[in-house]
Amino acid sequence: MADLKEKEIESAKLAFDIHGEGETLDGVNLNKFLYCLDVNPSLARLEKFGVTKKPGEKKFKFDELLPIYSELKKEKKDQGCYEDFIECLKLYDKNENGKMAAGELSHSLLSLGEKLTDAEVDELFEDCLDEEDDEGDIEYIPFLRRMCSLDPPIKPKKKK
Repeated sequence: MADLKEKEIESAKLAFDIHGEGETLDGVNLNKFLYCLDVNPSLARLEKFGVTKKPGEKKFKFDELLPIYSELKKEKKDQGCYEDFIECLKLYDKNENGKMAAGELSHSLLSLGEKLTDAEVDELFEDCLDEEDDEGDIEYIPFLRRMCSLDPPIKPKKKK
């Protein structure tokens, strides 16, 4: 791919190794592959490129993924950044102490914007969320730092 730099192709190979199955990537994992590359397309764009809901419906070879990555990388709009997410979660910080109710965070992820599934929220919380305090609150800044890959996840990822 002429418009992908060598480092981007290497990153794509690493993401393919993590989420692929030997020579192919299952269509159900296309979104995870792209998220690893800091490309966060809408659900509609993912569907256009062949993301599937069930395993085994579609398989991609590595060379088929590079044009998808390239096109989505070009389209990448201002999707929000760490600082934007902090400002959003401050709306739920009633005591202005860097904490919010864990239930409100879960509800927001499940019901606002491009909604996450229960399983996706569970995985995100397992990787990024510290324990709730006695009032059921969480510190949202460490959560966001992990979610935005500024800090390592709580649990290292196991290769599937």
